[in-house]
Amino acid sequence: MGGHPDPRHQGRHPELKDRVIVPDVLLQPHDASLEMTFYEGTQFPAEYRGDIFAAEHGSWNKAVRTGYEVIRVPLRSGRAAGDYEDFLTGFVTPHGDVWGRPVGVAVAKDGSLMVTDDGSNSIWRVSYP
Repeated sequence: MGGHPDPRHQGRHPELKDRVIVPDVLLQPHDASLEMTFYEGTQFPAEYRGDIFAAEHGSWNKAVRTGYEVIRVPLRSGRAAGDYEDFLTGFVTPHGDVWGRPVGVAVAKDGSLMVTDDGSNSIWRVSYP
């Protein structure tokens, strides 16, 4: 991560090392963010307004499951704060079996969050009472 040359390519293109852009938010490998949206609804608490919701599809080829969730990325002054929090989870059983894989995320007219899931062929509606 960052300006560290890949040891597999020793000496090739050293001029690129200082041009690497480090992501604002670091996710685990294999999380597989497929779609994201900025929350502009009014149903959730005010501190969610403008934040990012991202669908993490997960990976089928990793020994320990990761991803398979929707995350919330808080923004501060219009920029990612650098962290994220699990928002919608539970798509992996305690035994490691996967029954859901979030793909898309959108904000409905009423401010709820709609999540498409190609693991269970469902559309989930997440609302805030």
